[in-house]
Amino acid sequence: MVNLLTGPKGTGKTQQMIEQANKLVKECIGNVVFIKKTHRDTASVDFNIRTICMDDFPAIKNIDGYIGFIYGMSSANNDIEHVFIDGILKHADISMENIPQFINRLKNISKERNIDFYVSISADKDAVKAIVDDECTFLN
Repeated sequence: MVNLLTGPKGTGKTQQMIEQANKLVKECIGNVVFIKKTHRDTASVDFNIRTICMDDFPAIKNIDGYIGFIYGMSSANNDIEHVFIDGILKHADISMENIPQFINRLKNISKERNIDFYVSISADKDAVKAIVDDECTFLN
């Protein structure tokens, strides 16, 4: 399943994502991964959550590389149950124009690997709803 959290920049999406991740890591049997662009705001992420900062992987520059990274991560750890991706429009070349393609590829990984994704997008909810299909759940 792909869950989306939308809203303008500065509306608390990152904190909501961190709170949800911290809650899920206490409830799930497997692992939780939190992917961010930078190292900022990672101190409040539970120690049991694997935090990944994409600035540490500058070679990942497009959707194919990003999706390959997620496949590699899930292949190396079959126990991943939840992956949080904060501020996706700051990662690689992902934009509102190609976010539907990215979300569709996440849905495929979710089905194949049984991973729930939580993705925050700094955009108006109606704008995102207009370009993604109904299979995504909006958290706000």
